[in-house]
Amino acid sequence: MIISFCIAPLSGQNATAVKSHVGVILDFDTTVGKITKTCLSMALQDFYAKRNHSTMICLTSGIPTMMLLVQLPLVILSLDQELLGELQLISFVLMFPPAAIDLLKNVQVMAILGPQKSIQADFVIDIGDKVRVPIISQATSPALSPKQSPYFIRSAQCSSYQAEAIAAIVKAFGWRRVVFVYEDTNYGSGLLPFLTEGLLQNNALISHQSIISPSATDDQILRELYKLKTMPTRVFVVHMLPSLASRFFKMAKAAEMMSRGYAWIVADALTSLLDSVDSETIEAMQGVIGVKAYIPRSNELHNFQGRWRKRFHKDNPEMDRTELNVFGLWAYDSITALALAIERSGMTSPRFERPANGGNLTDLEAIGISSNGPSLVPLLRNFISKGLSGDFSIVDGQLLPSAFQIVNVIGKGENTVGFWTKACGISGKLKPEDHNSTNKDPLGAILWPGQTTIVPKGWEMPTSGKKLRLGVPVKSGFTEFVKIERDAEPTGFCIDVFKEVMQLLPYAVEYEFIAFKTPDGQSAGEYNDLVYQIFLEEFDAVVGDIAILANRSRFVDFSFPYTESGVSAVVPIKDNERKNAWIFMKPLTMDLWLTIGAFFVFTGFVVWVLEHRVNKEFRGPRLQQVGMIFWFSFSTLVFAQKEKVNSNLTRFVVIVWVFVVLVLTSSYTANLASMLTIQQLHPTITDLHDLRKNGDFVGYQDGSYVRGFLKDMHFEDSKLRNYSTLEDYDDALSRGSRNGGVAAIVDELPYLRLFLDKYSHKYTMVGPTYKTAGFGFSNFRFERGGNLMKISNKWLGEEGCRDSDATVKTSKSLTLDSFKGLFLISLLSSSSALAIFLSIFFYENRVILASNASIKQKIYALARVFDEEKDILSSKASKTPPTPRGIAAAQSPAISISYQHERGVFPR
Repeated sequence: MIISFCIAPLSGQNATAVKSHVGVILDFDTTVGKITKTCLSMALQDFYAKRNHSTMICLTSGIPTMMLLVQLPLVILSLDQELLGELQLISFVLMFPPAAIDLLKNVQVMAILGPQKSIQADFVIDIGDKVRVPIISQATSPALSPKQSPYFIRSAQCSSYQAEAIAAIVKAFGWRRVVFVYEDTNYGSGLLPFLTEGLLQNNALISHQSIISPSATDDQILRELYKLKTMPTRVFVVHMLPSLASRFFKMAKAAEMMSRGYAWIVADALTSLLDSVDSETIEAMQGVIGVKAYIPRSNELHNFQGRWRKRFHKDNPEMDRTELNVFGLWAYDSITALALAIERSGMTSPRFERPANGGNLTDLEAIGISSNGPSLVPLLRNFISKGLSGDFSIVDGQLLPSAFQIVNVIGKGENTVGFWTKACGISGKLKPEDHNSTNKDPLGAILWPGQTTIVPKGWEMPTSGKKLRLGVPVKSGFTEFVKIERDAEPTGFCIDVFKEVMQLLPYAVEYEFIAFKTPDGQSAGEYNDLVYQIFLEEFDAVVGDIAILANRSRFVDFSFPYTESGVSAVVPIKDNERKNAWIFMKPLTMDLWLTIGAFFVFTGFVVWVLEHRVNKEFRGPRLQQVGMIFWFSFSTLVFAQKEKVNSNLTRFVVIVWVFVVLVLTSSYTANLASMLTIQQLHPTITDLHDLRKNGDFVGYQDGSYVRGFLKDMHFEDSKLRNYSTLEDYDDALSRGSRNGGVAAIVDELPYLRLFLDKYSHKYTMVGPTYKTAGFGFSNFRFERGGNLMKISNKWLGEEGCRDSDATVKTSKSLTLDSFKGLFLISLLSSSSALAIFLSIFFYENRVILASNASIKQKIYALARVFDEEKDILSSKASKTPPTPRGIAAAQSPAISISYQHERGVFPR
């Protein structure tokens, strides 16, 4: 949809002026876009207010697809698109060609201003060449050439012009190598060949190129900066747009690369827009040098700046600190040049020659070819005037460069320190007496990164040319932690951990290991003496099995611990369990044994009750039936019961009980097998306090702080014995306290784990673990990874094996709590079956229950009925229905049954 309208002309303007349509494609959500918008509007008002004119650019607004037109004295397309990653960037770029085609097809504009970014302008310039419509753009990439595109007019200085200025700065300070950091776009890489050539002409070169993607995350940028930090070059040339540069310099500050010794030079794209970046970025850029196009001061410019501020802040009240920049001034001069060219050409209306055949044509082909373009473009490609930006001279479609201003980022803004021109080189003022100066002295005072006025020398070794001096303890035992051999680099667990940590650092660090020893190769002191050497500046750090202690922390700093912490004791173990004659009772606790016995009796009784009346095998003399109760339930232990059951209720009870027995026997067998096959190991002593009370000797590692720890626990000095190797530990514990050895070894957990890994079958760890801080030096990333575990397994053995072997091996008895649910199921099933049986039995004998006999007589009668076989009773009952006489007989004191029966439990 296109909407065209014109506003009333200002006082003194020609009301009959011919309307001319000009399109503008800009992103007015950016600071540069908003500045340009105000400048374009004011430029047209100033142009038509100061002179008579026969033409006038019409105020036209159109709304193409996905574009937003804003009201300016032009057809203006404003984009509201957020750039998120490469995909969003591509979609954003692809919006501009349809916008240009829409302007050409529906509005038939005579020229198009924009886009500003090179990647966007490339497509629009190609369209302009095909339809012969001038494209006036501030795209600065050298890849876009007005010589190759006859309808492209660059209204900004090409970024290649600044290459000579940057090279001159490098030469002025005597630097020979620079690192070129640029964004991964055509705009970013476009400066590379020109900067390379400029540096070579000044006896310098690019030692490394660092390419940063516009969509790179902060972590990716930081990783690249750490990589640059490992290189000797300390001079960096940065060429990227403000959006990326802002994040880049914040990360550079986080990487401590905005400090003394570093030099940063930024290109004009960022330097010209420093007013638009946030204060945090300015703070991060302190000490940076930048180049930008110089704008000469004039009364016209001063007056315009005042008017522009009022207009801009009226249109954008939320942007209170934005200042006019060179891109806005170039836009002002560009639209003025276009208006003057249209006025001089005398063109009254746009004319497009469309194809004769109107068949299947694309949108671009349907536009045709502009008849005005060939006449208008020569006036624009060669245009010279005095504008607000100074000498606004376009030759062969390219704005000629002027002087470059050299600034230093200080405080909240910038400070001009000099200028550069092609004719005069670097100078402190625009008209120096000495031409072609490349000396740094003409420049003003520069405050470099790190708040210093000392000029960076441009290079240094990443470690400042100094190796870290790392002290290493010398010891004869426990060489798995640290081992020093003559004329060889130290090895061991601690050394491997340190090397792995150093490899994780994002920059290179040179170091050397220095043994803490006497001239004859012996240890020069205890661990406290070794740590104190750092305080004496004999070593820069100490690497080894160094425990983190409070008294040591007073002199040095420790890293994060990389081992488990604590002090414990190791004692011999003894095996008494397999000699126990009653070990077969151990798998189950006493309460579980009693519960099982009770359920055997209860289940047997329930089965007898259910089967007594219907199963001959559950009848007979009293003792035989009592024996049957125990026999049937206990025979299920080995599934040897041969008695058949007739009642369905009995079958239900037996099925559940057999399942319970199966679970119990399986658990018992497994636990008993465990007790018989695994040694039942018990420590000889369970606590350090027992050692002190018994007056036993205690061993510790020679040179360890554990000696002081034991003395703090009130052990007598005469009861302490020091040892140096694992073999010494084993020998002392084997001999025992009464035979010249010790009753226990007290040491730090890593050493005890190593000892138990080798002698786990003889010793175990006992007593509480007294917490300490562990061994020092590591970092969080390393600990969370798998490398620490691999190194530990390599030198100290498998962690899982140590833990299982070091603990006392016992098999606990099974408790009643483990089988409560099982017994509950059995109880409910048996009780339910018994309740159902009794309910049926009482119902069948309800006549007896309803009689007037006493309770004792009723119970006796029911017992006699229960004692009879049910099939006989049923047959009699079916033939002879109950009579009053029979009921009376049941009520009589002497109750008897007249039919034949097998002998039951109850007497006749």
